[in-house]
Amino acid sequence: MGKFEEIKEIPKFGSLVQFNSNSIAEEYDEVLRDVMAAYVGKWGLGKPTIGKGVNRPTFEVDLPGAKLGEVCLRFAPEPSGYLHIGHSKAALLNQYFAQQYNGRLIIRFDDTNPSKESNEFVENLLKDIETPGIKYDTVTYTSDYFPQLMEMAESLILKGKAYVDDTPREQMQKERMDGIESKCRSNSIEKNIELWREMIAVVSKGVRNALCRGKLDMQDPNKSLRDPVYYRCNPIPHRRIGSKYKVYPTYDFACPFVDAKGWQFVSHATESITHALRSSEYHGRNAQYFRVLEDIGLRKVQIYEFSKLNMIYTLLSKRKLLWFVQNGKVEGWDDPRFPIVQGIARRGLKIEALIQFILEQGASKNLNLMERDKLWTINKKIIDPVCPRHTAVLEEKRVLLTLLDGPEKPFVQIIPRHKKFEGAGTKATTFTKRIWLDNADASCISVDESSVKTTKLKLTWLPKIDELVNLSLLEFYYLITKKKLEEDEDFLDVLNLCTKIETSALGDSNMRNLKRGEILQLERKGYFICDVPFVRPSKPIVLLAIPDGRQQTTHRNVKTIREQSSATREQRSATRERRSERTTREQRREGEERNDAEARGRPGSKGARVRNTTTQRRLDDREQRREGEEHDDVEAFGRQGAEA
Repeated sequence: MGKFEEIKEIPKFGSLVQFNSNSIAEEYDEVLRDVMAAYVGKWGLGKPTIGKGVNRPTFEVDLPGAKLGEVCLRFAPEPSGYLHIGHSKAALLNQYFAQQYNGRLIIRFDDTNPSKESNEFVENLLKDIETPGIKYDTVTYTSDYFPQLMEMAESLILKGKAYVDDTPREQMQKERMDGIESKCRSNSIEKNIELWREMIAVVSKGVRNALCRGKLDMQDPNKSLRDPVYYRCNPIPHRRIGSKYKVYPTYDFACPFVDAKGWQFVSHATESITHALRSSEYHGRNAQYFRVLEDIGLRKVQIYEFSKLNMIYTLLSKRKLLWFVQNGKVEGWDDPRFPIVQGIARRGLKIEALIQFILEQGASKNLNLMERDKLWTINKKIIDPVCPRHTAVLEEKRVLLTLLDGPEKPFVQIIPRHKKFEGAGTKATTFTKRIWLDNADASCISVDESSVKTTKLKLTWLPKIDELVNLSLLEFYYLITKKKLEEDEDFLDVLNLCTKIETSALGDSNMRNLKRGEILQLERKGYFICDVPFVRPSKPIVLLAIPDGRQQTTHRNVKTIREQSSATREQRSATRERRSERTTREQRREGEERNDAEARGRPGSKGARVRNTTTQRRLDDREQRREGEEHDDVEAFGRQGAEA
């Protein structure tokens, strides 16, 4: 009899059951292996070990109250810009949960502001959503629910839960910040309905500035609950509906309604949104979301929060990005300097790298400021093993070297475009007696460097042949010079004066075959993507530099740029002060001359008219001088920007 059997014979241990570690290991073998791989490192148990062969953290979380096959999610971008990397995280997270619970994913455009929206944005948003492989079930629009939303707003007015407010905007904002109730809050239901009907018809200019506000709590510490705006007037035609409506719902009013009940109106389906994924920046407005659902009598939708993807030296606000587009600071929404999906893809970022980068952040709710270098490091690991190698020599101060023992007649060799990846194909390399060198390489050569077998130098060279192609190498920098903007900080004060550097170069003849979007490595110069392929010898091939995550080029000019921006701000301030002083002096002189004119002659008399004409001529001369001085200020500012 074994030891266990002996103990079990004792009456008080009769119900004892033997623990079988082998059966546990067999039942949970796969799970245990994953845990051991993540938590058992070289020195035993401890913190998770992240390295080769170990999976990085992903969205390994659960949705509260989610049931398999019953989850319905929505990704709801506003069609007022292109998809940026922050949106990508939200879209991928929605897709992850939809797939995990065998649910549905809806793309719903929040098109409630016709002043900002366009078909261009809708088309490109759909294109960018599909780029990272996001699969969705259908596309809907908040504008599909406008009739029901207007009925709901009127219903709230009739119940005394909403009112129309025609208080001037600045006063209304101040009252809301101070917790002061509007005088319109006490209007009767009949008066509010009358004003509501006038808002819908826009019968007067005064009503056009009126707002429909929810009657919540003006003293609530959470300012989002201080009578938020539900509807506002906008006479601009809607891109889908035209001029049918003159009033439009706000996002904060329309979103909870459409989430809770929208699908029943459009597809007559019994399902609706079960979980609304929102970034943590909306946390303060969650109470408003639930209050709207409560007032309109709809079921509660589960909110799941995740951290917003913030990156250093990066603007994600569509309003701020639009400023760069409208003021010609960038080429367009797909500019390589933009954090837009199309922009970073044009700059050479592989979508696989973007997906991996976002997945590694997981569904954490912790706010963090990410380095872009990590993203580009992931990208380098993807492109380096497969991208072809080519050669370029910088145009400026290049040196022509004659090899004493070089070939008398040029000859061509076919060599791999990538030594370790046959799929990259081959290229033709010409060997000649005279070769082009970069100036930096040529300056390192000494008389002792006579043998390629003994020299330790690494030289980049090209044969002196007519088939070489002209290259334009473009390197980009951040649009702003500060890592993170504070809420009260103006991005115009930290603009980067130098965001693009162009360098001319010569490239090997094989680059004539490059296609737009093809990624390559220029030996000892870095990774590039072809933006404009070969057209004719006189037009250069345009290659955009791809960051590799090492920060050597990304940050090398940050200090200089910051100093330039500081100098620019000081110059702007000095210019404003000079203009203010000139204006004050001119106003004083004008006052003195008017007094002098009144003292010397009566208005309307011949003498007065002559003196007034003389005075006006002097004023015109001074105005021209002032315009000339202002023009000089602008020219000086422009010169400083050019020098930078």
